[in-house]
Amino acid sequence: MVDISGKQTTVRQAAARASVLLNEESIRLIKEGRMPKGDVQAAARIAGIMAAKKTPELIPLCHPLALSQAGVDIWLDEEKNSVEIESSVKTTGRTGVEMEALMAASVAALTVYDMCKAVDKGAVIQDVMLTRKSGGKSGVFKRATKK
Repeated sequence: MVDISGKQTTVRQAAARASVLLNEESIRLIKEGRMPKGDVQAAARIAGIMAAKKTPELIPLCHPLALSQAGVDIWLDEEKNSVEIESSVKTTGRTGVEMEALMAASVAALTVYDMCKAVDKGAVIQDVMLTRKSGGKSGVFKRATKK
């Protein structure tokens, strides 16, 4: 692991996103709360938050962090037939929380996939990315949005 002992303790925040493309039937079943495995959005939200907390157990060189906030927002985009996911993570520490945010979005997307795979064998996880980060010496990063 990188030695972070000389770094400033600052508020560190990061957000990430992911999309899961599904067929129309899957979107309808999620919206109606009738997916066979249960409430897709609630399960994915909790899975994403749990994943943020477990990041250093799964990514070998990540520092264990005391997270002060981890959240996952999930919504349906019926025009794109997708489940949209955005995670946000915050801590006060010596290293950033980008990996925790990416882990939360990724695991939430994997959970959506798992809960929908019986209905939609062609589901696709895409566009997993860091959308913003702040804190520390490198300052603020904000991904430019597509027009």
